[in-house]
Amino acid sequence: MTTGTTPTPRRARTRYDERMYAIMNRREASAMYATTGRRRAAVAVHVLLTGVILAAEFTGFATATPWIVLTVPVLVLPWCLATGVLNAALRGLLDLRTHVLDERQLAERDRVRAKANRLTTYVLGCGVAGGIVVGELGGLTVGGAVLPVLISAFVVHWLMPLWVAGMTAQDEPADETDE
Repeated sequence: MTTGTTPTPRRARTRYDERMYAIMNRREASAMYATTGRRRAAVAVHVLLTGVILAAEFTGFATATPWIVLTVPVLVLPWCLATGVLNAALRGLLDLRTHVLDERQLAERDRVRAKANRLTTYVLGCGVAGGIVVGELGGLTVGGAVLPVLISAFVVHWLMPLWVAGMTAQDEPADETDE
């Protein structure tokens, strides 16, 4: 019988873990995210591209205009590049498995997820309040907007940890060899 004082052994890294760690810690493009301003710019671009993609999807389906929906695949490539820049800047903080991260990274990931959860709660609360205001004061029916709002809420909830981590990531310490 264990008393709970023994630390839980960490799982061994698999080839998948080693490969993902190597991918997430490549430094070739570090100039793209080396400063706080560049990381925040990458987050802003990612948020903007996400919003444009969602708006194109909703507009295309609401107006039955298929050419608008076809802009989405064009926008997915820069969106993927922006996602890659953020993941590289975070060194896989949100994507690597728990047993690969050290204690500092685990604490940082927990902090980012908690903050992102709070921000998502505020965004959803504002959406609900806006729907009530539009419905009551504007006299509009908001039923047709339910699906786009739910999809948008899902996307924001899914991407908020990435955005928060990108906005709050600290600069890397300077190497002595660079001087």
